[in-house]
Amino acid sequence: MILTHQYLRSQVTWFFLPLLIVSCSPQPETVSEPDSESSNLPNIIYILADDLGYGDLSCYGQTKFSTPNIDKLAAQGMRFTQHYSGNTVCAPSRSALMTGLHTGHTPIRGNKEVRPEGQHPLPDSVQTLAESLREAGYATGAFGKWGLGYPGSEGDPNRQGFDEFFGYNCQRYGHHYYPRHLWHNQDSIILEENTGFNKGSYAPSLIHQEVLGFIEDHQEEPFFLYIPSVIPHAELVAPNEIMQQYQGKYPPETPYEGLDEGEDYRTGPYESQQEPHAAFVAMISLLDKQVGEIVAMVDSLGLAENTLIIFTSDNGPHQEGGADPDYFDSNGPLKGYKRDLYEGGIRVPMIAYWPGQIEAGSKSEHVSAFWDMYPTVAELAGIESPNGDGVSFAPTLTGEGNQAEHDYLYWEFHERGGRIAVRKGDWKAVRYDVLEDPDSPLELYNLAEDIGEENNVADEHPEVVDQMKEILQNARTPSPVFTFDQGTYLGSN
Repeated sequence: MILTHQYLRSQVTWFFLPLLIVSCSPQPETVSEPDSESSNLPNIIYILADDLGYGDLSCYGQTKFSTPNIDKLAAQGMRFTQHYSGNTVCAPSRSALMTGLHTGHTPIRGNKEVRPEGQHPLPDSVQTLAESLREAGYATGAFGKWGLGYPGSEGDPNRQGFDEFFGYNCQRYGHHYYPRHLWHNQDSIILEENTGFNKGSYAPSLIHQEVLGFIEDHQEEPFFLYIPSVIPHAELVAPNEIMQQYQGKYPPETPYEGLDEGEDYRTGPYESQQEPHAAFVAMISLLDKQVGEIVAMVDSLGLAENTLIIFTSDNGPHQEGGADPDYFDSNGPLKGYKRDLYEGGIRVPMIAYWPGQIEAGSKSEHVSAFWDMYPTVAELAGIESPNGDGVSFAPTLTGEGNQAEHDYLYWEFHERGGRIAVRKGDWKAVRYDVLEDPDSPLELYNLAEDIGEENNVADEHPEVVDQMKEILQNARTPSPVFTFDQGTYLGSN
């Protein structure tokens, strides 16, 4: 059993098997040593915040608190203003990222629980971004929240291209920042400091040490480092030493009454928080600090000019566990929240940093989405691009070559009566309650003139509405697991 050197410092205890016994669970697949050409490949670091809104960074307009390290990343890199998440909730958004397919095609199209721990698995049949990069000679690591397959399943991160995984396998357990266990590859780890009602080890801090260790361990070879942080997803809690810096500074506070005892404690329901505003700021300040430390380590090891760092979020801001996105104007000028397909649910901040390759202080209005990351990285790494829905934005990053544009972007959401949306050029069509009402109206917005989606102009542009309907009729393929009957929900109007 292999323990990373950083984690040995964190005072946790392994369980399931004694330390010197090799686990009989499936182990990460091994690959051959990279050839000499792979040493010229760019490193890729992809940092994914959880439920961070478009307006939750000061470089995107946040005024109640600041994110200096992330702002510095933007000042020295490129800030995207029209980047979209894969979906409006966790699992399908991550599936779009890993597969290069939008939610009409990607295998995981919703949050589907598997008890006791995990989510419906990404199938073996799909080729993920991590698998392609590993085949090209990259060391691959994922540190944070997975959500694409329960432990040991075909969707397990070790079976989807990652040599190393450390963190939460299950999104539901990821609701808790003092979990009773985390996963290191196929081994579950009990955190003795967090047993019962104890709060000794804050998981994002443990995971962050493993991130830094991975960079140090693989500095001599190309690496793909995927960091799906759980911050600032509910529950809202930060270590005391950070929380104390913000307590009392964000009135008025409305205490959140959650679950603080019983057999379901720390198995999904959120814990109480007396100062949710302060906790939210404390969490983002910690995330910002961690981003700064990642960049500092890359710089100190002399890797900056060969490392692309991406920072973004998996969907819009949540309203759970006491979160108050209206107080912080977390959406900026956008309408909607997490679980909406209005802009506020799916348009997210994205920053790209790569000294010598990306122009410092630049801004891009290129329309892009999570499923573009796969072909973008493929182009930068010189590997075969997937036959998916994505469009490489490498030309935008480097300023070399002609940037192709999407014909359209498509999303579907299976909860709350069913929701669908499509963007084509500046036009955005949204339809709600599609599973409950076959004749639910299609809303149409011109984002160039109405970024807040306040004025539905469907009646004024019937020809555009017809174009959008045609796209919606053909944008998806059936899924035996995530069913969404087109004939039922698209109707005739």
